[in-house]
Amino acid sequence: MLKYFIIIFFLNLITYANANYKEKIINKLKNTNNINFDFEQNINGKIETGNCIIEYPKKIFCNYSLSNEKILVSNGKSLVIKTKNGTYYRYPIKRTPLNYILSKRFLIEEIKNLKVRIVDSRLINFTIFKDEIEINIFFDKINHNLAGWQTLDIYQNLSITYLSSIKKNQILKKNIFKLPSIN
Repeated sequence: MLKYFIIIFFLNLITYANANYKEKIINKLKNTNNINFDFEQNINGKIETGNCIIEYPKKIFCNYSLSNEKILVSNGKSLVIKTKNGTYYRYPIKRTPLNYILSKRFLIEEIKNLKVRIVDSRLINFTIFKDEIEINIFFDKINHNLAGWQTLDIYQNLSITYLSSIKKNQILKKNIFKLPSIN
């Protein structure tokens, strides 16, 4: 009987800890209007780095490092990738996983109903399935900040993005999310 009680006690403790992680992450998201971060992105083994700014909902501006010199911008409706050689790609954001990753309302609603998974004892992972898209989103276990995501890009390449040097709720430049013009 004591063994049964101990098992139930530990199961309840784990359930409480997981609910506590969810609550802290949800509160952190609710209180975040924008984040600025450095990133490392691995797409099928090709590593790219740079800096991004996300403003909720669905806006992002990323400057890739010198080796690539490309930018990625979303104004909340369209996503544009412009490379250093002038190549210009434009997609409706609805067709990309960023449509979900950049929506804190969507993330909050999904997290409420998802199972918490601890990865490497330092990351909290939630796996989201939406419109035939699988998104693994990661949060730091200690400070509950967004730590990265893993998904398939629009060309079905595995894309893993790690965030670092995160700053929240900064004053942003006006028009930073304005889509670049085609040259």
